[in-house]
Amino acid sequence: MLDVGVVGLGAMGSDHVRVLAEHVPGVRVVAVHDVATERAEQVAARVGARAVGSAEELLADPSVAAVVIASPDPTHAPLTLACLAAGKPVLCEKPLGVGPAESAAVVAAEEALGRRLVTVGFMRRFDPGYRELRATVREGGVGDVVLVHNVHRNAAPHPDATSEGVVANSMVHELDVLPWLTGLPVTAIEVRTPRTSGLRDPQLAVLELGGGRVLATVEVFLAARYGYDVRCEVVGTGGTVSLRPPALVDLARDGRAGPAVPADFRARFAQAYRAELSAWVDAASRGGATGASALEAHRANVVAAAGVESLQTGRRVSVAQ
Repeated sequence: MLDVGVVGLGAMGSDHVRVLAEHVPGVRVVAVHDVATERAEQVAARVGARAVGSAEELLADPSVAAVVIASPDPTHAPLTLACLAAGKPVLCEKPLGVGPAESAAVVAAEEALGRRLVTVGFMRRFDPGYRELRATVREGGVGDVVLVHNVHRNAAPHPDATSEGVVANSMVHELDVLPWLTGLPVTAIEVRTPRTSGLRDPQLAVLELGGGRVLATVEVFLAARYGYDVRCEVVGTGGTVSLRPPALVDLARDGRAGPAVPADFRARFAQAYRAELSAWVDAASRGGATGASALEAHRANVVAAAGVESLQTGRRVSVAQ
């Protein structure tokens, strides 16, 4: 039995606690922490865990064998580094750090440790649709890949959303998925938006992979209003393969998206989160990690930083990794 602590109990962290308790065998949530004390106590009571006073106290607890980090982005790198120092496997939600410098520090610390302990929560790698899509692409089902089209829409932005965060916190999912799907690194990015003030949303990115061997588009629209909608199409020299909801909706607007499009990310990726947490518990029970590595998450951060630069300057930005 793996005894786990969870730091951060917002929508993501609370759902992780629920999934671990209800759907993942071989694990027990024994400690939780959130700056909202009452919320922490409520979540802890539901699963028979302890609500502790600080993240540091949770990480230092010898009864906590592994840690899930779902607290705000600025805490991700410091808490992951603390887990590495304590020798505890950790599942850290994306992004791994606020910018490439922070994620690079995590990569260096893990390399110095000499074993992999960090899993980064890019859950799309565990989604059945994305996995089938990748298998089709990697097995040559569409010939040589030449184009990839991605759509990433939310019903409404988070109250704290920023123009830079559209790239660094939302588009970063696609920045991880694209190399995972194609086997090629992102080598350049250009990000554009029709908005000139306020939250610059939607945004459209054009990316070059493998020095231009593959071109990809990524649309991120946080205020799409109708629901949470994620799509992907891979175009090759021998065909195309698509990940998209069935065509059940003629008009999607104002929260009326029909059965094809869920209200938020938890419903769309419920299977992925269960699979991700199950795989992580299995790996952490053996003292290891799975899924997206710290290095892969750092590479996504590097591309995101280039994307933010492009958004600010209006220029195509090369990516060195």
